[in-house]
Amino acid sequence: MIELNNNPAGNFFLLAGPCVIEGEEMAMRIAERIVTITDKLEIPYAFKGSYRKANRSRLDSFMGIGDEKALKILQKVHETFGISTVTDIHAAEEAAMAAEYVDILQIPAFLCRQTDLLVAAAHTGKTINIKKGQFLSPLAMHFAVDKVVEAGNKKVMLTERGTTFGYQDLVIDYRGIPEMQTFGFPVILDVTHSLQQPNQTSGVTGGMPQLIETVAKAGVAVGADGLFIETHENPAVAKSDGANMLKLDALEELLTKLVRIREAIKE
Repeated sequence: MIELNNNPAGNFFLLAGPCVIEGEEMAMRIAERIVTITDKLEIPYAFKGSYRKANRSRLDSFMGIGDEKALKILQKVHETFGISTVTDIHAAEEAAMAAEYVDILQIPAFLCRQTDLLVAAAHTGKTINIKKGQFLSPLAMHFAVDKVVEAGNKKVMLTERGTTFGYQDLVIDYRGIPEMQTFGFPVILDVTHSLQQPNQTSGVTGGMPQLIETVAKAGVAVGADGLFIETHENPAVAKSDGANMLKLDALEELLTKLVRIREAIKE
């Protein structure tokens, strides 16, 4: 289980996995590989995988293998490796359903102001990870936090994932990480989604994965409590967000560098 307050090595924690659950064997292989790496580096880890992708540009885009089937795979990852799991929910009625299978409910950035969704998620008693809207200032996120807390749930995390810059790009304002930390909850940097290039005329989101290391290093250097990294064995054939995902084979080298940066700033 991911223990944010029990981290003897003092590392950032990690939420990582494929963008969407494509199948059981794929999910189990990725989870096993990341568990091996994070155990070695003493990084608290939760496996991320969306059971369904509701926000897609085109009608013919892959959305999932079926809600219950994907959620049961997430549950199996938890039971097999003893790690927390995180998945997105998109509507209030999904909260209780997903909470039966996963440990952390994630609120997508586009939906971070949806009161009924936040309150329903809060009522499950699960940890709630709220992604900052691409259209919001960091300090405005305290309203989203307040909705969850006032609904009776103080298990909140916030995720910075870039701010809309023009029509087809995002920028990261690293000031937002310490600003949101003033709310008293962990703040995560979503490395890979921050490198998306949305609204492409092809209807397929682009990305700049060559900058993953740069963005991740900066996030650790400014003191992010956690990192969110989508990773896949072969991003070129991933069914969602392949353009900005990290190749799984590159994860250990990246995390090793990031742990060294964390150690340096602690000194």
